[in-house]
Amino acid sequence: MSNSTARDSQLAMAHYLRRPATAPPPAGVEQRRLDIYLQLVYNNIEGFLSGGFPVLRSLYSDADWHDLVRAFIDGHRCHTPYFLEISQEFIEFLMNEHRRRECDPAFMVELAHYEWAELALDVAEAEPPPQCGPVDILAAVPRLSPLAWLLCYQYPVHHIGPGFRPDAPTQPTYLVVYRDRQERVRFMELNAVSARLVELTRGNTTATGARLLQDLAAETGMPAPDLLEFGAAQLTELVACAVLGLLPDAPDPDTTVAPVRQSA
Repeated sequence: MSNSTARDSQLAMAHYLRRPATAPPPAGVEQRRLDIYLQLVYNNIEGFLSGGFPVLRSLYSDADWHDLVRAFIDGHRCHTPYFLEISQEFIEFLMNEHRRRECDPAFMVELAHYEWAELALDVAEAEPPPQCGPVDILAAVPRLSPLAWLLCYQYPVHHIGPGFRPDAPTQPTYLVVYRDRQERVRFMELNAVSARLVELTRGNTTATGARLLQDLAAETGMPAPDLLEFGAAQLTELVACAVLGLLPDAPDPDTTVAPVRQSA
Protein backbone atom coordinates (compact mmCIF):
# COMPACT_ATOMS: atom_id res chain seq x y z
CA MET A 1 0.00 0.00 0.00
CA SER A 2 1.43 3.38 -1.01
CA ASN A 3 1.81 6.23 1.46
CA SER A 4 -0.98 8.20 -0.22
CA THR A 5 -3.34 5.22 -0.14
CA ALA A 6 -2.59 4.56 3.54
CA ARG A 7 -3.17 8.20 4.36
CA ASP A 8 -6.44 8.23 2.44
CA SER A 9 -7.59 5.16 4.36
CA GLN A 10 -6.69 6.73 7.68
CA LEU A 11 -8.52 9.93 6.81
CA ALA A 12 -11.58 7.99 5.71
CA MET A 13 -11.59 6.11 9.00
CA ALA A 14 -11.16 9.34 11.00
CA HIS A 15 -14.01 11.06 9.14
CA TYR A 16 -16.27 8.09 9.75
CA LEU A 17 -15.42 7.87 13.46
CA ARG A 18 -16.16 11.58 13.87
CA ARG A 19 -19.31 11.67 11.75
CA PRO A 20 -20.77 8.16 11.46
CA ALA A 21 -24.21 9.51 10.58
CA THR A 22 -23.02 11.38 7.46
CA ALA A 23 -19.52 10.19 6.48
CA PRO A 24 -19.21 7.02 4.35
CA PRO A 25 -17.48 4.08 6.04
CA PRO A 26 -13.95 3.28 4.86
CA ALA A 27 -13.81 0.65 2.16
CA GLY A 28 -12.79 -2.88 2.99
CA VAL A 29 -13.50 -2.77 6.72
CA GLU A 30 -16.15 -5.02 8.20
CA GLN A 31 -19.05 -3.10 9.75
CA ARG A 32 -18.78 -5.12 12.96
CA ARG A 33 -15.22 -3.89 13.41
CA LEU A 34 -16.23 -0.32 12.59
CA ASP A 35 -18.95 -0.47 15.24
CA ILE A 36 -16.38 -1.56 17.82
CA TYR A 37 -14.09 1.35 16.92
CA LEU A 38 -17.02 3.77 17.03
CA GLN A 39 -18.02 2.60 20.47
CA LEU A 40 -14.49 2.72 21.83
CA VAL A 41 -13.77 6.23 20.55
CA TYR A 42 -17.07 7.70 21.65
CA ASN A 43 -17.16 6.01 25.06
CA ASN A 44 -13.61 7.07 25.89
CA ILE A 45 -14.25 10.73 25.07
CA GLU A 46 -17.71 10.83 26.62
CA GLY A 47 -16.48 9.12 29.77
CA PHE A 48 -13.63 11.58 30.17
CA LEU A 49 -15.97 14.57 29.70
CA SER A 50 -18.55 13.17 32.12
CA GLY A 51 -15.84 12.59 34.71
CA GLY A 52 -14.21 15.99 34.15
CA PHE A 53 -17.44 18.01 34.14
CA PRO A 54 -19.72 16.12 36.56
CA VAL A 55 -21.84 19.11 37.57
CA LEU A 56 -22.39 20.19 33.97
CA ARG A 57 -23.30 16.62 33.06
CA SER A 58 -25.85 16.47 35.88
CA LEU A 59 -27.80 19.35 34.35
CA TYR A 60 -28.60 17.51 31.10
CA SER A 61 -30.82 14.67 30.06
CA ASP A 62 -28.97 11.74 28.54
CA ALA A 63 -30.10 12.66 25.03
CA ASP A 64 -29.10 16.33 25.29
CA TRP A 65 -25.72 15.46 26.81
CA HIS A 66 -24.87 12.90 24.15
CA ASP A 67 -25.89 15.35 21.44
CA LEU A 68 -23.43 17.84 22.94
CA VAL A 69 -20.61 15.30 23.07
CA ARG A 70 -21.33 14.17 19.53
CA ALA A 71 -21.23 17.80 18.34
CA PHE A 72 -17.84 18.20 20.02
CA ILE A 73 -16.42 15.08 18.38
CA ASP A 74 -17.96 15.99 15.05
CA GLY A 75 -17.07 19.66 14.85
CA HIS A 76 -14.00 20.43 16.94
CA ARG A 77 -10.44 19.96 15.70
CA CYS A 78 -8.20 19.30 18.69
CA HIS A 79 -4.80 21.00 18.86
CA THR A 80 -3.19 18.50 21.20
CA PRO A 81 -2.69 14.73 21.08
CA TYR A 82 -2.78 14.37 24.88
CA PHE A 83 -5.85 12.71 26.31
CA LEU A 84 -5.67 14.70 29.57
CA GLU A 85 -6.13 17.90 27.58
CA ILE A 86 -9.48 16.88 26.08
CA SER A 87 -11.19 18.93 28.80
CA GLN A 88 -9.34 22.07 27.68
CA GLU A 89 -10.33 21.37 24.08
CA PHE A 90 -13.95 21.00 25.24
CA ILE A 91 -13.77 24.45 26.83
CA GLU A 92 -12.47 25.88 23.55
CA PHE A 93 -15.37 24.23 21.74
CA LEU A 94 -17.98 25.63 24.13
CA MET A 95 -16.50 29.13 24.02
CA ASN A 96 -15.84 29.52 20.32
CA GLU A 97 -17.76 26.96 18.28
CA HIS A 98 -20.82 25.65 20.05
CA ARG A 99 -24.16 27.23 19.21
CA ARG A 100 -26.15 27.43 22.38
CA ARG A 101 -29.29 25.27 22.36
CA GLU A 102 -32.49 25.82 24.29
CA CYS A 103 -31.39 23.15 26.78
CA ASP A 104 -28.02 24.83 27.40
CA PRO A 105 -27.93 27.04 30.51
CA ALA A 106 -26.56 30.54 30.05
CA PHE A 107 -23.83 29.78 32.59
CA MET A 108 -22.60 26.61 30.88
CA VAL A 109 -19.26 28.05 29.72
CA GLU A 110 -18.42 29.54 33.11
CA LEU A 111 -19.42 26.37 34.95
CA ALA A 112 -17.38 24.24 32.56
CA HIS A 113 -14.37 26.54 32.99
CA TYR A 114 -14.63 26.29 36.78
CA GLU A 115 -14.75 22.49 36.63
CA TRP A 116 -11.85 22.45 34.17
CA ALA A 117 -9.77 24.62 36.53
CA GLU A 118 -10.27 22.07 39.30
CA LEU A 119 -9.15 19.25 37.02
CA ALA A 120 -6.18 21.20 35.64
CA LEU A 121 -4.91 22.04 39.12
CA ASP A 122 -5.34 18.46 40.25
CA VAL A 123 -2.91 17.20 37.58
CA ALA A 124 -0.54 20.19 37.49
CA GLU A 125 3.12 19.31 38.12
CA ALA A 126 3.99 22.34 40.27
CA GLU A 127 4.33 22.16 44.04
CA PRO A 128 2.45 24.25 46.62
CA PRO A 129 4.50 26.65 48.73
CA PRO A 130 6.09 25.04 51.81
CA GLN A 131 4.66 25.39 55.28
CA CYS A 132 6.23 28.22 57.26
CA GLY A 133 6.39 28.97 60.95
CA PRO A 134 5.31 32.15 62.73
CA VAL A 135 6.18 35.17 60.65
CA ASP A 136 5.56 38.90 60.54
CA ILE A 137 3.22 38.89 57.56
CA LEU A 138 3.64 42.62 57.02
CA ALA A 139 7.43 42.32 56.73
CA ALA A 140 7.41 39.18 54.58
CA VAL A 141 7.00 39.09 50.80
CA PRO A 142 3.81 37.20 49.82
CA ARG A 143 3.60 35.64 46.38
CA LEU A 144 0.79 33.76 44.66
CA SER A 145 1.28 30.00 44.51
CA PRO A 146 1.65 28.51 41.02
CA LEU A 147 -1.18 26.19 42.10
CA ALA A 148 -3.59 29.01 42.91
CA TRP A 149 -5.75 30.59 40.22
CA LEU A 150 -7.72 33.77 40.77
CA LEU A 151 -10.98 33.57 38.80
CA CYS A 152 -13.92 35.91 38.28
CA TYR A 153 -17.32 34.78 36.98
CA GLN A 154 -20.67 36.40 36.31
CA TYR A 155 -22.43 33.46 37.94
CA PRO A 156 -21.87 31.78 41.35
CA VAL A 157 -20.49 28.66 39.67
CA HIS A 158 -19.43 27.04 42.96
CA HIS A 159 -23.08 26.81 44.03
CA ILE A 160 -24.60 25.62 40.74
CA GLY A 161 -26.13 22.15 40.57
CA PRO A 162 -29.39 20.40 39.74
CA GLY A 163 -31.10 22.27 42.58
CA PHE A 164 -29.72 25.71 41.73
CA ARG A 165 -29.68 27.05 38.19
CA PRO A 166 -29.50 30.86 38.13
CA ASP A 167 -31.28 32.48 35.21
CA ALA A 168 -29.21 35.65 34.99
CA PRO A 169 -25.90 37.06 36.24
CA THR A 170 -25.87 38.79 39.59
CA GLN A 171 -22.82 40.45 41.13
CA PRO A 172 -19.37 39.20 40.11
CA THR A 173 -18.17 36.05 41.85
CA TYR A 174 -14.49 36.06 42.82
CA LEU A 175 -12.88 32.71 43.58
CA VAL A 176 -9.37 31.49 44.17
CA VAL A 177 -9.08 27.81 43.26
CA TYR A 178 -5.94 26.15 44.60
CA ARG A 179 -4.21 22.91 45.51
CA ASP A 180 -3.21 22.74 49.14
CA ARG A 181 -0.30 21.01 50.84
CA GLN A 182 -2.32 17.81 51.20
CA GLU A 183 -2.76 17.71 47.40
CA ARG A 184 -6.46 18.57 47.64
CA VAL A 185 -8.04 21.01 45.20
CA ARG A 186 -10.10 23.55 47.09
CA PHE A 187 -11.64 26.97 46.54
CA MET A 188 -12.16 30.14 48.53
CA GLU A 189 -14.72 32.82 47.76
CA LEU A 190 -13.40 36.37 47.92
CA ASN A 191 -14.84 39.84 47.76
CA ALA A 192 -13.58 42.42 45.30
CA VAL A 193 -11.02 43.90 47.69
CA SER A 194 -9.65 40.49 48.72
CA ALA A 195 -9.45 39.47 45.08
CA ARG A 196 -7.44 42.56 44.25
CA LEU A 197 -5.10 41.84 47.15
CA VAL A 198 -4.47 38.35 45.80
CA GLU A 199 -3.91 39.79 42.32
CA LEU A 200 -1.23 42.12 43.70
CA THR A 201 0.75 39.09 44.89
CA ARG A 202 0.96 37.57 41.40
CA GLY A 203 4.64 37.45 40.44
CA ASN A 204 5.57 39.58 43.45
CA THR A 205 9.26 39.40 44.40
CA THR A 206 9.96 42.54 46.40
CA ALA A 207 6.83 44.15 47.90
CA THR A 208 6.15 43.29 51.53
CA GLY A 209 2.69 42.65 52.88
CA ALA A 210 2.64 46.18 54.27
CA ARG A 211 3.58 47.67 50.89
CA LEU A 212 0.85 45.67 49.12
CA LEU A 213 -1.73 46.87 51.62
CA GLN A 214 -0.55 50.44 51.24
CA ASP A 215 -0.97 50.16 47.46
CA LEU A 216 -4.39 48.59 47.93
CA ALA A 217 -5.48 51.39 50.25
CA ALA A 218 -4.40 53.94 47.65
CA GLU A 219 -6.38 52.13 44.94
CA THR A 220 -9.58 51.65 46.90
CA GLY A 221 -9.65 54.78 49.02
CA MET A 222 -10.26 52.69 52.12
CA PRO A 223 -8.88 53.98 55.44
CA ALA A 224 -5.38 52.57 55.72
CA PRO A 225 -5.57 51.51 59.41
CA ASP A 226 -8.74 49.50 58.76
CA LEU A 227 -7.28 47.92 55.65
CA LEU A 228 -4.07 47.08 57.48
CA GLU A 229 -5.93 45.07 60.11
CA PHE A 230 -8.18 43.33 57.60
CA GLY A 231 -5.39 42.74 55.10
CA ALA A 232 -2.94 41.26 57.59
CA ALA A 233 -5.55 38.73 58.69
CA GLN A 234 -6.40 37.93 55.08
CA LEU A 235 -2.77 37.43 54.08
CA THR A 236 -2.19 35.19 57.09
CA GLU A 237 -5.16 33.00 56.14
CA LEU A 238 -4.04 32.79 52.51
CA VAL A 239 -0.55 31.73 53.52
CA ALA A 240 -1.94 29.08 55.87
CA CYS A 241 -4.10 27.70 53.07
CA ALA A 242 -1.17 27.58 50.60
CA VAL A 243 -2.76 30.14 48.29
CA LEU A 244 0.28 32.31 48.99
CA GLY A 245 3.87 31.50 49.72
CA LEU A 246 6.39 33.72 51.48
CA LEU A 247 9.72 34.87 50.13
CA PRO A 248 12.48 35.85 52.60
CA ASP A 249 12.09 39.25 54.17
CA ALA A 250 12.92 42.00 51.71
CA PRO A 251 14.13 45.51 52.48
CA ASP A 252 11.35 47.97 51.89
CA PRO A 253 12.09 51.59 52.78
CA ASP A 254 8.42 52.35 53.36
CA THR A 255 6.73 49.49 55.22
CA THR A 256 4.53 51.72 57.35
CA VAL A 257 1.04 52.07 55.99
CA ALA A 258 0.31 55.76 56.04
CA PRO A 259 -3.21 57.19 56.12
CA VAL A 260 -4.61 57.69 52.65
CA ARG A 261 -5.63 61.21 51.79
CA GLN A 262 -9.17 61.21 50.52
CA SER A 263 -9.64 62.97 47.19
CA ALA A 264 -12.25 65.67 46.92
